[in-house]
Amino acid sequence: MSTSASTSRATALVVFSACCFGSISILITLAVGSGAPLIDLLFWRYAIAAVLLVMVSRGIAAVRVPARRAIPLLILAGGGQAVVAFTSLSALRYIPAASLTFLFYTYPAWVAVISAIRGTDRLTLPRVGALSLSLAGLALMIGTPGAGGLNTIGVVLALTSAVLYALYIPMIMHLGDGLPPAVTSTYATAGAAVIFGGAALFLGGLSVHLAPLAWSAIAVLAVVSTVLAFLAFLRGLAVIGPVRTAIVSTVEPFWTALLGSVVLGQHFGTRTFVGGLLIAAAVIVLQLGQRAAVEPHTV
Repeated sequence: MSTSASTSRATALVVFSACCFGSISILITLAVGSGAPLIDLLFWRYAIAAVLLVMVSRGIAAVRVPARRAIPLLILAGGGQAVVAFTSLSALRYIPAASLTFLFYTYPAWVAVISAIRGTDRLTLPRVGALSLSLAGLALMIGTPGAGGLNTIGVVLALTSAVLYALYIPMIMHLGDGLPPAVTSTYATAGAAVIFGGAALFLGGLSVHLAPLAWSAIAVLAVVSTVLAFLAFLRGLAVIGPVRTAIVSTVEPFWTALLGSVVLGQHFGTRTFVGGLLIAAAVIVLQLGQRAAVEPHTV
């Protein structure tokens, strides 16, 4: 395969993965609308995905690591994954899926802020510009009280999940240092499933009697929006590199907005579109200004 064809194929894989990840909030909205509890949905998604990831990795032996590494991955990586997922998707009760995804996509800007505060990286001119773009996009999307802006609770949940993910990134990179990404993802996914399963049992039991629509959404979430998305993302990343991967991945929130409009009939207004453009531009500016590894995507 020629270099040009290989690059085009890798770019298509990244676009595919972005659309898969961008479909998560739409699928969750449909499933919750059918009466399924969010915690139960997330348990089944992560449990099925964990089993599939083990199978894709060619068995338990391929993902087995020493207990001193496995336990922190299950507890910390899985726990972090569970908190970020639950916090972000809880925002769907208050704001449209497109708004949630755009607000969550501010996490690269929060990574820059946190790195500057910790003294591990400095705020360069491109990063200051990117932060300004992100803040402008946020201001435009959120609006002012009484002026038709987004629900405050939903905004707080979405931005909180973005900040938590910015904190989660260095932690999971540290925990997975030296391990294949598929192995790290398998443990994080399994840990999240255990946490959501325990929470569901504590709250009254884990339901298996869900509507057909909910089970269909769970199947797509596990197979398409987790396993296939993750594999496509990694294969594309290996060819086109982290910077181009991150830039191509900015199609994700726009795909969410389009899908939400078509499937859910959610209004994709000018505020969301222009604010989202500014946030996407901020991600591109940040990535063009650095050559570090791309952040792991939520799975």
